[in-house]
Amino acid sequence: MSEMGIDQVLAQMRAMSSMAQGAGAPADPAEQVARPDFAGLLQESVSKVNEVQQTSSKLAAAFEVEDPNVDLAEVMVAMQKSSLAFQAMTTVRNKLVSAYQEIMSMPV
Repeated sequence: MSEMGIDQVLAQMRAMSSMAQGAGAPADPAEQVARPDFAGLLQESVSKVNEVQQTSSKLAAAFEVEDPNVDLAEVMVAMQKSSLAFQAMTTVRNKLVSAYQEIMSMPV
């Protein structure tokens, strides 16, 4: 391991140690770890599912008006992707609701 690598590892260890002791966030913004935003991640997922469904609908409509650039296989694959994405989103939603209900039923 190079000298530069060791210095970086030591700096990260010191930053984590100070955060664990309650000193707050590290002073160097480059050392801060990006944390995913759950609400943003969920919203992005729902938007992607919506986008897949809209694409599927547009391909189906184009096939129905006999657009020569759209073939049946492409439409069927898009519809299956749309269906699978929606089923996955519904399953995740059901798991989230179940987890929420379980947490809310815990005694305090």
